[in-house]
Amino acid sequence: MSEWKSPLEGYENAEPLPDTINPDGKSLYNPPTDAKSSAYDEFPQPIDSSNNGFDFHIYYMQNIKSELKFARELHERVRREFPELRIYKFWEKPVGPHPTAMFEVNTFTPHQTGALFSWLTVHRGPCSVLIHPNTKDPYKDHTELLTWMGKPWPLYTEMLKEHH
Repeated sequence: MSEWKSPLEGYENAEPLPDTINPDGKSLYNPPTDAKSSAYDEFPQPIDSSNNGFDFHIYYMQNIKSELKFARELHERVRREFPELRIYKFWEKPVGPHPTAMFEVNTFTPHQTGALFSWLTVHRGPCSVLIHPNTKDPYKDHTELLTWMGKPWPLYTEMLKEHH
């Protein structure tokens, strides 16, 4: 028995999907439905959106002057572009489980998360971005459920195990 629930849970009796190829010759035709995924409007369980759904940690190397300058400017731009998000102070040294300097941005809705993700894809420059949901398990959030933009960094996760 796998520790993972089947992604098809709840679709056991659904009609088979067609094998029809779209006119582009590559993508599959998916029959339209009246219902859109609830994930457009609310975070899926076990993400706990009572505080915020996702953390974006924007990493830079504080000892490289050009990265420090870029990260400071990026921090200001995020504050100007996304004032509705929670944007933390700019750290010039590693804090918590993070191995290099960073600043943190929190998103509260799937739309904010998607908007910040796509914006950072284009604007992050030399910075790496650790993106993780907030469930009630900080260790799992920072080890199993995380996503990286750019170069991943090793995290010091031992301190998160006490919450585990």
